[in-house]
Amino acid sequence: MKRARKIRILVALAATLLAACCGVGAGYVLGGALALRQAKHHIQEDATGLLGEVNATLKEAFATMEKMRSSPYPYCSAAEIGYFRKLLFQTDYLSDAGRMRGGIIDCSSVLGHADLPREPQKPMIVMGNGVRVYWETSPLQVRNKPTFGLQVGDSYVVINSNIGRPEGSPPYQFILTVIPAPHRSPVRLLSTSPQPDDALFNREGLTRKRDTLYFTLCTSDALSCVTTYTTISQALQADRSLLRICMSLGGLTGILFGVVLSIFYRRTRSMEQQLRRAIRKDKLRVEYQQIVSLASGRIVGAEALARWTDEDGFAVGPDIFIKIAEERGFVVAITRLVVRHVLRDFAATLRSHPDFRLSINVAAMDLADSRFLPMLERALNRAGVAARNVVIEITESSTARSEAAIAAILLLHQRGHSVHVDDFGTGYSSLSYLHDLAVDAIKIDRTFTQSIGTEAVTAGILPQILAMAEALNLQVIVEGIETSQQAEYFAAQAQPILGQGWLFGRAVTSEEFHRLLAEDEKRAQAGRAAL
Repeated sequence: MKRARKIRILVALAATLLAACCGVGAGYVLGGALALRQAKHHIQEDATGLLGEVNATLKEAFATMEKMRSSPYPYCSAAEIGYFRKLLFQTDYLSDAGRMRGGIIDCSSVLGHADLPREPQKPMIVMGNGVRVYWETSPLQVRNKPTFGLQVGDSYVVINSNIGRPEGSPPYQFILTVIPAPHRSPVRLLSTSPQPDDALFNREGLTRKRDTLYFTLCTSDALSCVTTYTTISQALQADRSLLRICMSLGGLTGILFGVVLSIFYRRTRSMEQQLRRAIRKDKLRVEYQQIVSLASGRIVGAEALARWTDEDGFAVGPDIFIKIAEERGFVVAITRLVVRHVLRDFAATLRSHPDFRLSINVAAMDLADSRFLPMLERALNRAGVAARNVVIEITESSTARSEAAIAAILLLHQRGHSVHVDDFGTGYSSLSYLHDLAVDAIKIDRTFTQSIGTEAVTAGILPQILAMAEALNLQVIVEGIETSQQAEYFAAQAQPILGQGWLFGRAVTSEEFHRLLAEDEKRAQAGRAAL
């Protein structure tokens, strides 16, 4: 009996020890997976921050050289050197500025005319636009730290060596590369340590090679790229406390703890970064909601609506992700994506149906971007679509800067687009304000539609809005029609009104919309045949 009891105790201890070992192993694997995921997140954030710093640095360098080029003083005179010093004091990223011809430095804002080498300086790279890049060339070197200089014409500046993260940050490393011209190999400009395979450093996105993680972002002109990277061992070392916790808990406790951490991490993960990745990978969808003539019941157009499901599978409303993109300054990228999808899905329909109109929502930032209209025009020309078929919708709030809005609307009209004011009524625009904007139509906000048949204050404002539109000869489109009563109210008006809302259908995929459009045409043909 005693022996059997001892055997049971030994078996129980062995089982407990085995379970503990399995738990420790599971905790180690789970902790390692979490650390690796965290490392991916960090190197992506590092790359975004570094690319922003590089862009700011280059912008400051070229702006300073432009001011140097317009110097009012004699070449390399004492007055001009003093002028350069004043320019240098106004910068954040530059450590020297001066004149250079034929590789010979004639003067420097730091050294003046003294102690200047007379041997020619050799550029490391000559860019396709003529910009010369110098690397660690005396006297372009500051306190033996890695620096590089840029030269345009006979003006040069030296960029100081503090590009990169401050001390005390995680052990993620970076490389800054320059691509001299399209289809050329990248040239390393700054790096924290040597690494092989430079082909990695102009390939955007996350890459894993052997035991190292790389994340690369490039400037919009693709002439320079930033790569942040870390080894798996460094990632585990950086999160060793998490690894120890998971291992010490072990077994089920470790697994449950890891699940909690995973959920917490997903919820706190930057929605902005997810949205940027979704745009870059073309993961946003575009759906289309029909616009109907209330008089005939025919489909006369559609509104393109962006839709996004995040990396955890949750649908994020456009009121949330569009606001994030506007606040962070990249809503233009969403507009470009929508234009691309619209022309891919509807180019043939727009060419064959000259009276069909497809509406695209445009933010105030799009109107202020000088590249937006040329981009739209090029896309339409490539697709063979007339500008009159693509309606530009702007929100009433985006017209707050009236002079800029009027100028943008004028340019859109000149290119053949109709311009509609979306969500009209939320700002209670005046008659004279609408007249100055010279838009083609207003879309009445759904809050007014929902007030029909009620005693809400907005119900009393609605007739005034319709009268205002009629006085200015504006087309009226009503949003949010959900009941027959609402549709009948607007259909009974003397002016022709278009409707949009769930009564006619929700936003659908382009395939489903084309099926609905074909059915609508068949009904119209059957009606004409019956006559």
